[in-house]
Amino acid sequence: MKTVKSIHEVKEFVKKLKRKGKSIGFVPTMGYLHAGHLSLVQESVRRCDCTVVSIFVNPTQFAPNEDFNKYPRNIQHDIEVLGKEGVDLIFIPGDGEMYPKGYKTYVEVKNLQDRLCGGSRPDFFKGVCTIVLKLFNIVAPDIAFFGQKDAQQTIIIKKMACDLNMDVKIENLPIKREKNGLALSSRNKYLDKKQKKAALCLSRSLTKAGKKIEAGEKNADLILKSIKTEIESEPLARIDYVEIVDSENLQPLKQIKDKTLIAVAVFIDNVRLIDNLIV
Repeated sequence: MKTVKSIHEVKEFVKKLKRKGKSIGFVPTMGYLHAGHLSLVQESVRRCDCTVVSIFVNPTQFAPNEDFNKYPRNIQHDIEVLGKEGVDLIFIPGDGEMYPKGYKTYVEVKNLQDRLCGGSRPDFFKGVCTIVLKLFNIVAPDIAFFGQKDAQQTIIIKKMACDLNMDVKIENLPIKREKNGLALSSRNKYLDKKQKKAALCLSRSLTKAGKKIEAGEKNADLILKSIKTEIESEPLARIDYVEIVDSENLQPLKQIKDKTLIAVAVFIDNVRLIDNLIV
């Protein structure tokens, strides 16, 4: 396994592999890796000849009042766990490598980026799309692996890749959860024992909604009401949004249909968590 910090080194590494006809799998991360990240890495190692993982806490997707400076980081731990997974290359650039002085170019996916998380984080997806496009251009992957927990992100990246005629397949893998149902997230580190218990209202509300849908309920308003009632019963929880949308265009639905996305964002005290269900 090789660890590099420069764009040039990544490109040279990939060029050599491409000349040999090797396939490249790519997992972009912000580090502080958990089992959810590793499930993506494992799938890449299984399906591709070479796996590249990037670790970069991207400043352009954080608003001034958000947690960029305190976002959890543990590079040494990340390198160690990736070494055990059969990763070929880890790319750990600095801010100046990705956004050199005078940087001016940003990428947006209109309409999709303004929904759900984009409502309360208006610059978030501009930053996400910009960094992912830059990483795709650097790594030139055949397949890039993302997790369903960030469902809106994956939908937007798929659209960006399609619109820009990129030769990369976007794979979306299932959410990994703790045994109690809490979706794995680097931000779970912020939660104390009491807050972690409170955070279960997200997965619990979605599970109950899923059972109602399996039993035949198709009215989206009734499902939304049940989710909100469950979350609002938790004193530490404050809803950012609860929405039921089409999983391609993210437009609100009145009736549940195939591939409907039910997405929630909730503050547990000051920690913002997201979760979702696709039915």
